[in-house]
Amino acid sequence: MLMPKRVKRRKQQRGRMTGRAMRGNVIAYGEYGLVATEPAWVTSAQIEAARVAMTRYIKRGGQVWVNIFPHKPITEKPAETRMGSGKGTPEYWAAVVKPDRVMFEMSGISEEVAREALRLAANKLPVKCKFVKKADTIREGGEG
Repeated sequence: MLMPKRVKRRKQQRGRMTGRAMRGNVIAYGEYGLVATEPAWVTSAQIEAARVAMTRYIKRGGQVWVNIFPHKPITEKPAETRMGSGKGTPEYWAAVVKPDRVMFEMSGISEEVAREALRLAANKLPVKCKFVKKADTIREGGEG
């Protein structure tokens, strides 16, 4: 599972997921990508499940890049606990994903194989996704 090696503070506020991704919204490494179309928290277990689904399907052909990392600790209080008594303990780590964020990238394989592999990965994620090619994400102004 992905998680930070160490953090300054063990607990974090929930924050808000408004707006679109300002960074990480172009394909930087591969030829094909999986882009989020809605905001969500993606847990480290979901990221790993998606990565395994992709790599199994392409059978060690091509390359895969994971462009999201779970920096946010999500806390939970035990079941049947009374109100009060402070914030719960960190249970898992999540990545904050906003719309237009490129989550996974692939290269070195045909488009049909990449499309199917990324579809399998998208089924493991709690967010609606779309398949994109590098040419679709290059922006005017020189970046990408």
